[in-house]
Amino acid sequence: MKRNIIIFLEVLILVLVVGFGAMFAYMTVTDKNIMNNNKKKQDANDKVVALIEELNEERTTFQDPISEGDNDADRVGRYDDLLSDPDVLKENKIYPVESASEDVIKLLFAGDVGFADGYAILGNIKARGGNIESAFDTETLDFMRSADIFMINNEFTFTDRGVPIEEKTYTFRCSPEFSRFYKDMGVDIVSLANNHVYDFGEVSLTDTIDTLNNCNVAFVGAGLNRTEAMKPAYYIVNDTCISIVSATQIERVDRPDTKGATDTSPGTFRCWYDDTVLEVIKEAKAHSDYCIAYIHWGTELEEAPDWAQLELAPKLAEAGADAIIGDHPHILQRIDYIGDTPVIYSLGNYLFNSKTLDTGLMELNINMGDGSLRARFVPCIQSACRTCLATGTEKARILSYLSSISPGVCIDEEGWITKR
Repeated sequence: MKRNIIIFLEVLILVLVVGFGAMFAYMTVTDKNIMNNNKKKQDANDKVVALIEELNEERTTFQDPISEGDNDADRVGRYDDLLSDPDVLKENKIYPVESASEDVIKLLFAGDVGFADGYAILGNIKARGGNIESAFDTETLDFMRSADIFMINNEFTFTDRGVPIEEKTYTFRCSPEFSRFYKDMGVDIVSLANNHVYDFGEVSLTDTIDTLNNCNVAFVGAGLNRTEAMKPAYYIVNDTCISIVSATQIERVDRPDTKGATDTSPGTFRCWYDDTVLEVIKEAKAHSDYCIAYIHWGTELEEAPDWAQLELAPKLAEAGADAIIGDHPHILQRIDYIGDTPVIYSLGNYLFNSKTLDTGLMELNINMGDGSLRARFVPCIQSACRTCLATGTEKARILSYLSSISPGVCIDEEGWITKR
């Protein structure tokens, strides 16, 4: 009997030893796999930061990408390693662009665009044949398409779902099929940081994000969570990195109809009584050569910038914004310089309603020889649900008006801007 008990205990101990050994081995392999997966993801995130920081530290002066006597075969770009990793590009919203020129990078910005169903713009486009050519003439389309990067404000939602926000006066949505207009216009990136991307509830924002992803148009200023909403877009053009950050002050209430993103819910990147945008700009500037801030702010139909715009603009410039582009007031507001940073407080409506009004495009040119950034206002007129480049006396009139409300700058007859 005693011997049987001893044999039983020996067998039990053996089973326990083998069992715990197998369990320990499984847990070790599993933990190792988890650690490896986490490390790979972290490495992908860290790689872009480390590489760009290293390159920026080494670069003390702005150099022409192709020095005299060099050729394309001999040149190694600062961002070549970065551009070779598709996972890093996707994770960090980095977009390579082939510039039309080796001498100048051309950035173009417009204000509010709206293709909402049931409103004048889309109705007239449909009535005129359903093509974007009915909303812009050939010269204007060619000019928009000539930009290396063209950005607008997406002042509506792409969705067929949801219900209008209760008691909101204007709610805008458009079928996702019309997202094709953006490629026709030459649009590369849109801002979703505005007070209409949530007009039909959360689903209308998520549908808009899905639509833009499906048609390969980048977006900033909103996302499926706060991290995504804050994330800048980075463009690599002519071996130069340009970051774009977008945020909104509108609506200026504690509980807005257009929800701000949280850690767990979709929404916009809000900067009303929130200085996070300044930290995002500092970070974006640290990882890029130029940083553009595109901000939804101001008071509708007011010619002059309001106190909140005037308070935030210097902070954006100090944080590292190389240019500040504003929208929301639906009309043009003044152009200014804060230090070396050009600011246009509102670009107004670009293609948004049936009114006849002055509008325009803000052009930024980066000179690849000396790294200088020049700003130009390109006058346009929105009329009869079409927007066209202004010419002749109308062009001169708009530039004269803009000069009259912008005492801090000089604007020449072609729209080039210098600070006084």
